[in-house]
Amino acid sequence: MFLRLLAPVAAACLTIAASDSPPWPQLYEDVRILAADDMEGRLVGTAGSAKARAYLLERMRAIGLEPVIATFEQPFAAEHDGATLNGVNLIGGIRGSGKSDRVLLIGAHYDHFGIRDGKVFNGADDNASGVAVLLSIAEAFAHERPAHDVIFALWDAEEQGLYGAKAFTAAPPIPLSRIALNLNLDMMSRSDRNELWLAGAHHYPFLRARFERLVAQATVTLKLGHDGPPWTGVDDWTDGSDHAVFHRKGIPFAYFGVEDYADYHQPGDDYAAIPKDFFARSAFTALQAARLFDRELDAIARDSGRTE
Repeated sequence: MFLRLLAPVAAACLTIAASDSPPWPQLYEDVRILAADDMEGRLVGTAGSAKARAYLLERMRAIGLEPVIATFEQPFAAEHDGATLNGVNLIGGIRGSGKSDRVLLIGAHYDHFGIRDGKVFNGADDNASGVAVLLSIAEAFAHERPAHDVIFALWDAEEQGLYGAKAFTAAPPIPLSRIALNLNLDMMSRSDRNELWLAGAHHYPFLRARFERLVAQATVTLKLGHDGPPWTGVDDWTDGSDHAVFHRKGIPFAYFGVEDYADYHQPGDDYAAIPKDFFARSAFTALQAARLFDRELDAIARDSGRTE
């Protein structure tokens, strides 16, 4: 299990409604703060990134997450375009109530593009939204503990080349064989068609029936795909976000995201542009998925053949 025992959950974290839905005001507030101009676009290795990280560390502690290693921070260095990137992942966890040693890894990247030509690229949807959803799931799980250990990972330097996730797999705090599934949350709040997509079933067919159950109960229009034929090129998301690193290690993934829109990777990706109703429904759908995957994590591990 984790190296430290679960700390008591602070009373301030017990904000989850009886329906087990995320606390919407906090969901929105997390995005608003992370995507504010004073975060300077959260580019890896900058003062804006450090400010965002300080806020996220405070949130993780308030929720009641515990460090999986000695601290929440996992510093790393990566070579990119002839320069060294110095990034920091944030890794916390909640200890499961059961006896299984299987782990559910829930991840979202917190970095974005910073300031370019005097314009702040705030990255509200990409990916403050995924970070906020991850924190909401963590709050729900802190209130009602999962059956399995759950690691919540906030990745740095995703935009440059998935370097935070690569650093995690290069120096994992737990054996990678324990991770039965990676749930990746990247762009959860904006869609021109009001559609949320879930990828992973093409590569891991045993997940399809589980995904279809989520489609049937989702409070948002949830579609499956973007992870193999008929999608090609940039429309195939298999290698498009942090889940790709775990996929290459043979770890099954479930990836929630939205299709590109006019403001994708542009300064217009701001908090004010997020439709709150769609975002709330997407967040709740991701929470339903996390609960389902936790319940069935041992079966998912068996179905994948990863029985070590």
